[in-house]
Formats: sequence, structure tokens, C-alpha cells
Amino acid sequence: MASGRTKQIDIATIIGAIAAFGLVFYGIRLGGDLKVFWDLPSFLIVFGGTFGAALINHPLSEIGRTFSLIKTALLPDRSSLRQRISKILHFSRRLRSEDMASLRSEFEEEHDPFFHHCLELLLEGVDEAEIRRVMAIELTFLEDRHRSGARLFQNMGSIAPAMGLVGTLIGLVQMLQNLDSPGKIGPAMSVALLTTFYGALLAYLICLPIAGKLRVRSEEEFVLKELTIEGVVSLAQRLNPRAIERRLLGFLPSDRRNSEYD
Repeated sequence: MASGRTKQIDIATIIGAIAAFGLVFYGIRLGGDLKVFWDLPSFLIVFGGTFGAALINHPLSEIGRTFSLIKTALLPDRSSLRQRISKILHFSRRLRSEDMASLRSEFEEEHDPFFHHCLELLLEGVDEAEIRRVMAIELTFLEDRHRSGARLFQNMGSIAPAMGLVGTLIGLVQMLQNLDSPGKIGPAMSVALLTTFYGALLAYLICLPIAGKLRVRSEEEFVLKELTIEGVVSLAQRLNPRAIERRLLGFLPSDRRNSEYD
């Protein structure tokens, strides 16, 4: 029974990004030239300052691991709860007429590391209480890693507007120093205004939405893994397929709890 993990681009994320950035820049274009909204000093103050503050606030290893999680937001694992229930029920039906060793090859084909680990414990004859203990520990540390990823982007979303304010103050100081040189007032005013714009853009169109998406993906993944633990524990208890299905359908919304046996 094949069990490859299906990853597809999250259409909602793509549409949201296109709509947010597209409409913002289209609105700018309707009012004038896009070029006036580009200023390298402002960009360096906001983006460089935000990333630098993140480096101060978080270990480099955590930052590297977190940025790799961006693909989780764009390419979520499409292993659904219903698919996982069907697979567990398949194993349960097999175990009614075969021994555990006969399922070794199918267990080894499982590509989800968490599910694979659960099945390995089952194959080793570990009792249900120990399976639940071992996998609960793994789930707890996984949750901590995911939470730290969302926290990084949340913090960057808080830092970016502050860096915009810093840039605004820098621009105002430069402007006040050049009141006797009208030609230098324009660039200083540009820094003052565009840093605020860049800070808001970075915070509210990039960092905070990514933090929110990571939290949503994490919650979905935790539910799938909790269902997996419960399903494998049920296999260890040698419950019959109907009893396992009744137990696992509780993880689904009430309108999706249709039984395979109805």
C-alpha cells in the first residue's frame, strides 16, 4: 500500500500574496510612479535592522531551521486525517488474519517519519502505554520547534515597524541638518517616510502572515499526529476495525464522520 507524502502549493497563500502585494502596488501605480517608492537607505534600515535584531534575539540555528519551515506554509503535507484513518483501518483488517511480521514491508514503506516511528514501535512489540509515552514526548518537542518558528516571524513582525520608526527619526534628523540646503531635504524626507512604509509592509504583508500560517499548519499537523498515536495504540490493543474507526472519527469535524462501514 503506497504511502508517499503529497505536497501541493497552498493556493490560498499564493492568491493572498498576489492580492496583497498586487493591489498595494497597483494602488501606488494609479497615484504615480513606482520608482519614487524605492529608496536603498530606507530598505537597508528596515530589512537589515529587522534581520539583525532577529539574529540578536534568536540563535542562528533556530533562524536557519525556521526559514526552512517557510516551505511548510507554501507546500503543506496533504496527508489528510481521512487518509490516515483509512490506512490504520487497513492495517487493522490485515492484523485480524495475519501476524505483525507480515506487515513489516508495508510499515517500512511509510514515508511520514512520525507514523513510521509509531509503526516501528508496534512492530517491536512495545505495549500501548509505552508507545503513547514515547510518541507524546516526540510530539511535545515537535510542537516546541514549530512554536519557535512562528515566534521568530511574530517577533520580526513586531520589530519591523519599530525599525521603520527608527528610519523616520534618522530621516528627520538629516532633514533638520540640511534646512539651509533645499536640495538635500527631499532625500532625507524620503528616508523618513519610506522607512515607515517598508516597516509596515514587512510586518503586515510578510512576517505576521507567515507566523499565522505556520501556526495554522502546526495545529493541523498536531491533530494528524495525535490521531496517528491513537490509531497505532488501538492497533497495539488489537481492537477491531469498527472500534478503531469510532475512536478515530472523533478527530474529524462532525459533518465528515461518515463511516467506511455504513
